[in-house]
Amino acid sequence: MTSMWLKTPRPPAHPPLTPGLRFDVVVVGGGLTGLVTALLLADQGRTTAVLEARRLGAVTTGNTTGKVSLLQGTRASSIARRHSGRTLREYTDANRAGQQWLIDYCATHGIEVQREAAYTYAQTEAGLESVRAELAATRKAGLDTEFVTDLDVPFPVHGAIRLGDQVQLDAIDVVDALDTDLEARGVTVFEGTRVQSMHSRDGADHVLRTEHGDVAADTVVLATGTPILDRGGFFARVTAQRSYAAAFEVSQPIPRGMYLSADSPVRSLRYVPSERGELLLVGGSGHGVGRTGDARSHADDVVAWTRRWFPEAEPVYRWSAQDYKPSGELPYAGPILPGHDRILVATGYAKWGLANAVAAAHTLVGRITGAPAPWQSVFDTWSPRELAALPTAVRDNGEVALRFSKGWLSALAAPLTRRGETPAPPAEGTGHLEHHGVAPCAVSTVDGHTHRLSAVCPHLGGVVEWNNAERSWDCPLHGSRFAPDGTVLEGPATTDLAPARGE
Repeated sequence: MTSMWLKTPRPPAHPPLTPGLRFDVVVVGGGLTGLVTALLLADQGRTTAVLEARRLGAVTTGNTTGKVSLLQGTRASSIARRHSGRTLREYTDANRAGQQWLIDYCATHGIEVQREAAYTYAQTEAGLESVRAELAATRKAGLDTEFVTDLDVPFPVHGAIRLGDQVQLDAIDVVDALDTDLEARGVTVFEGTRVQSMHSRDGADHVLRTEHGDVAADTVVLATGTPILDRGGFFARVTAQRSYAAAFEVSQPIPRGMYLSADSPVRSLRYVPSERGELLLVGGSGHGVGRTGDARSHADDVVAWTRRWFPEAEPVYRWSAQDYKPSGELPYAGPILPGHDRILVATGYAKWGLANAVAAAHTLVGRITGAPAPWQSVFDTWSPRELAALPTAVRDNGEVALRFSKGWLSALAAPLTRRGETPAPPAEGTGHLEHHGVAPCAVSTVDGHTHRLSAVCPHLGGVVEWNNAERSWDCPLHGSRFAPDGTVLEGPATTDLAPARGE
């Protein structure tokens, strides 16, 4: 499942790491946060490198819906329930600054954007309560939102909030332009280079270990979706969520504007200019990573809903994305541990990672250069307000403990493979668990190749689940994902699934 943005021609790949180098700053992660951070640091005269495990933009940034909006579903009301009006306004100001930076950058680099109204709408009467709460919160935040009932869409709407003059774009166009700018500024980019560990001593350089060797830096920025390396326990402060999208050719007119439902199942819509003509992009039907027995049904639900209201819709691209929801509702950009300003992280954008990414990048660079961004406190990684998020964090981690136990019980209940036996392989495109003694084994067949792997996630020992939509092994604890051959796709895990015992 590859997004329409990643289907277009890309610049040639950068080579992997040349070991033994040293930089002022190494940015780990080649999405929007990491690339903007590297650009801003280069403009400050810092020697900087970017390490990306795959291709630039290949993970969350390249699978976004491309909305850059200050009306963000029900984010404002969610924040308002936990935080002060001042904090909400600062969050909005940060996103406004991030949005404007992207607008200006696209204008300077000839990147096409569309200016449209954004809508948060109620699919049902019950959803109206959320819509009205969001209206009140966005107005408190200083946004010029209005309540509307007459929307030019074919599906039922029981009321909506409208915010005019928002932005939609192709985030990979931005990534590729940033890549060119980084090269012009002397920033070294290494692709196909996954960071596996880091070691350092007080006052000394940090040394990052990759499969291609080591690289040293005074300061390290972890811009990897969810922070790797486990310091600070951010994997326990965010929840990994998977959602699905498809782009359709349709014969009927496509609604103008950007739409997101306030109630579930979530429906997100926008139009997309493309070489095939205008396409309708629909997303939603999300779930916790590794926490559904049938991921394909979520992906198919997006298509079924679209065809219900756009009867001749034909999907031409289908993909999914992973995002991280913070337990305290606010994003993070700052030290990985209190007082550790030489290791910085950014995470927790709650599916609004374009404007937030840029704001986070400015926050990180402000910490490195000693010129704090005006909204820095909103992104604080260590703040007394984290105590207010403790009940949510406890609940979320109670779910993690439940999934840990359930996964091991399911694995032990799987068919037992005895020594010397060779079980029949799974059917093409499927995977299941077996166990060899007490060792759970993940077995799948994809493209004619059967792989037998340890089913134990190398991060914290969760038992992985088969994702039948994307043909991957997903960990229900903290969202690590692995290809059928065990290659790590998304962290916080930094190493592959091991071969099964005896393989």
